[in-house]
Amino acid sequence: MKELNYPFDNSYIIKNKRKIRKILLSNNSARIKKKIAVLCGSTANDIVSALELFLLDSGIEPSFYISEYNKYWEDAVFGNAELEEFQPDIVIIHTTSRNITEFPEDFSESSGTVHQKIDSQFEKFSQMWQKLERFGCPIIQNNFETPLLRPSGNADFWEIHGKTFFINSLNMKLAEYAQSHKNFYINDINYLASCFGLEKWHSPEYWYMYKYAMSLEAVPELAYSLACIIKSIYGRNKKLIALDLDNTLWGGVIGDDGQEGIEIGHETAEAEAFEEFQRSIKEYKKFGVLLGVCSKNDESNALLGLNHPETVLTPDDFVSIKADWNPKDQNLIEMASELSLLPESFVFIDDNPAECHIAESQISGINTINFRSVQEASYKLSRSGFFEMTKLSSDDLKRNDMYIANAKRESQKKSFADYGEYLRSLEMYAVIEDFRPVYLQRITQLTNKSNQFNLTTKRYSDSDMQKVFESSNYIRLYGKLSDRFGDNGIVSVVIGEKHGDSLSIDLWLMSCRVLKREMEYAMLDTLVSECRKQNIRTITGYYFKTPKNNMVSELYGDFGFELVKRFENGDSVWKLDISDYHNLNHAIKVNESECISDEQK
Repeated sequence: MKELNYPFDNSYIIKNKRKIRKILLSNNSARIKKKIAVLCGSTANDIVSALELFLLDSGIEPSFYISEYNKYWEDAVFGNAELEEFQPDIVIIHTTSRNITEFPEDFSESSGTVHQKIDSQFEKFSQMWQKLERFGCPIIQNNFETPLLRPSGNADFWEIHGKTFFINSLNMKLAEYAQSHKNFYINDINYLASCFGLEKWHSPEYWYMYKYAMSLEAVPELAYSLACIIKSIYGRNKKLIALDLDNTLWGGVIGDDGQEGIEIGHETAEAEAFEEFQRSIKEYKKFGVLLGVCSKNDESNALLGLNHPETVLTPDDFVSIKADWNPKDQNLIEMASELSLLPESFVFIDDNPAECHIAESQISGINTINFRSVQEASYKLSRSGFFEMTKLSSDDLKRNDMYIANAKRESQKKSFADYGEYLRSLEMYAVIEDFRPVYLQRITQLTNKSNQFNLTTKRYSDSDMQKVFESSNYIRLYGKLSDRFGDNGIVSVVIGEKHGDSLSIDLWLMSCRVLKREMEYAMLDTLVSECRKQNIRTITGYYFKTPKNNMVSELYGDFGFELVKRFENGDSVWKLDISDYHNLNHAIKVNESECISDEQK
């Protein structure tokens, strides 16, 4: 919903929240349902209302438990029957600097006493977080905003008795805790308050009258930030930034001005602005965001610009370059298809508002960023939360290289008339094994990101996956695939629950970047082999239809499963008797000694 995309009109959202909610709920698109407990140190009703809107818009349907005013610590530490029965999927602790109780009382207190107070305040919060681990779910805790009033002026920042010093020290302890604890995330309201403006953020009137710790106008900002964290936890991030070229990556028009005439580098203020924009885009690539080019240009001119001596982004930084005179929306769809991604996972940046409008009109779910200056584009992209990072795996760091290697595979495929020969030419080998602790984070990440080749689309939190890993009731498999062009990392996951001599498939997914490579056959062959070892005779598979996973609607049939039942909504149940199953994979070498790394041994 466009009204909920950043930058949004805070006042409009506050005034029209019921109307917006009604519109969102009238949309029957598939959503995942999540229970969210909000433990609050101030009034939070409007925060929860705004948070619901942003989550509904992103495909998450929340239900809420809200603690009584300022009972967040009691609910967390001592429990509450209603909260225990609620069993949240996520806990949000909404506190602000008004909930800090240990500030120094006067300037006579020693440095040791002040640091003891900082430690005591931190321990109060960490005790609460540890108690909340009983729910086995993600915890979101905000840090603390800078105070508006500084009686001692600038010294409040560095002098040990200053409130600003105290808050900054406490915030650093929160950051260290987040670094060392999985499933714990910080909502950076110190940054939000600074962006919003401390004078506008702090509202004594709202505190005295309604116990709101911030102005009502700031509420959507806070709610949106929380929604971005939750969306990221459940795999709702975007995956690729598609960029225009002329007057977006550089100033000027390469076809008219030539390589020497475009603005990029340090010679002028305009050139430096575009150079800085390119650097900001490259930051996203560092943690796994893919980059693409979508420009109306001759390809030779586009490559000339991308090879400018002062450029930051070169052709090697992009997984796809579409530079021609076709409509940009068509090129974006084609790019998505070639990369086996959904177009809705794209963010398109273009200086031309008409091109952004056409893309939004023709491609459902895509987000665009139009701008008057590249500085504005950088800020909009940063604040949008499209690429909020909650987990970072080794595969994320290699993702760009993986997709570039895929392009080389596609290029090689064109030289083969026989597809089987092409597959054999890739010299593929796989490691398919039971889960390993070192890979649990990546496996969990895949369950929340994979939508197309995903038969049940069941989502797992870190704690959910840990329980599966520790249980003897499951057969678990992860699959890594490599070939002559490189390592694709972990690309497939299967989880089956044992019921006597039968196995029911809870989860079967695969990354779309390895489609039609026989990896699904290799996974099934290994699954059947493991079932035989454990005296399993039948495997039951389930397909739960979603708007995005139609490609696997008949997968079990292709495997040789027998259809048990097909429902009116498109769901289906399948069964395989493994007594006369024969291996289907003929292209991939599995678990051979030469392909098992030292890390895996």
